[in-house]
Amino acid sequence: MQRRSFLKNTAVGAAAGAVAAPALAQATQPAITWRLASSFPKTLDAIYGPADAFTKRVSQLTGGKFTIRQFAAGEIVPGLQVMDAVQAGTVEMGHTPSYYYYGKDPTFAFDCAVPFGLTSRQQTAWFDQGGGRELMRDFFKDYGIINFMAGNTGTQMGGWYRKEIKTLADVKGLKIRIAGFAGRVMERMGAVPQQIPAGDIYTALEKGTIDAAEWVGPYDDEKLGLARVAPHYYAPGWWEAGPQLSFYINIKEWEKLPKQYQAAIEAASYECHVSMQADYDAKNPAALARLIKNGAKMHFFSRPILEAAYKISNEVMEEEAAKNAKFRKIYTPWKRFRQDQNMWASVSEASMQNFLIAAGRIK
Repeated sequence: MQRRSFLKNTAVGAAAGAVAAPALAQATQPAITWRLASSFPKTLDAIYGPADAFTKRVSQLTGGKFTIRQFAAGEIVPGLQVMDAVQAGTVEMGHTPSYYYYGKDPTFAFDCAVPFGLTSRQQTAWFDQGGGRELMRDFFKDYGIINFMAGNTGTQMGGWYRKEIKTLADVKGLKIRIAGFAGRVMERMGAVPQQIPAGDIYTALEKGTIDAAEWVGPYDDEKLGLARVAPHYYAPGWWEAGPQLSFYINIKEWEKLPKQYQAAIEAASYECHVSMQADYDAKNPAALARLIKNGAKMHFFSRPILEAAYKISNEVMEEEAAKNAKFRKIYTPWKRFRQDQNMWASVSEASMQNFLIAAGRIK
């Protein structure tokens, strides 16, 4: 609560001066109303809610002059079509994960997550300080969009399975709700990937249309009730080590905004980004405990499965880089960044975390 109070009373970074404009200057600013399309239903509060907080913060920072109305998935456009709506000008902005648009160009995935990619902290570091923002914005220009960080769930879970997945042989023929790069990797491992919206996952599992499904993590998964129809819960979600969500804004609409309103968006989006990660970290432990108490069976992917997935993931990325110049432009420096980050993590945070986990088991 103290952190939230601080954020509510403090502008972020360079936006601080801009949003602290005199009342007279604010009075001369125009009244503007935008629409924001979300890729998520309102029932998933941890992933839908931060954008709602964002719109309220923008209004606060602009003295109520800049109003952004948020709409849940399906209210204006389906959740998987948010980017198209922003590009076409149907809405001024959207809140969405970029890998939903992998089919248009796999390069989109770098703005969110790729298999065995960056953790949440590493993704933020890459985007904010490691050149990722500049690389991704150059890519998004071709779609008439400017993008902003808008949250991160942290490392996700490996999904829900109707039966145990012990060996690579168990993956073959597995019908699983998964898409993007992970779908390509799973397909090469013998699975049958499928793209299914969140609201339809439970029914597909219950009817046996699919054998498994990944969504986010304990807090969101509990809300979808997936444990009731697929009790085997796996970790880790190797395809989403730190999936970042984004705000997409139509560039033409962005350029029309007064500088103060642009600064408000930059400040509010940063707050939204930090708040979502903290929210998930706070809620997931208790949710996981409830799921296990109510019958979910916790498992970890075997070493052979993880090693096979890692090998194939690297092969798929290298193949894409060889034929896709836009992908290669980002992948080459991104790969170096990942290598450096993992080296540093092995020395610092990972070594400390591993000790603390082991120490917690000591009686």
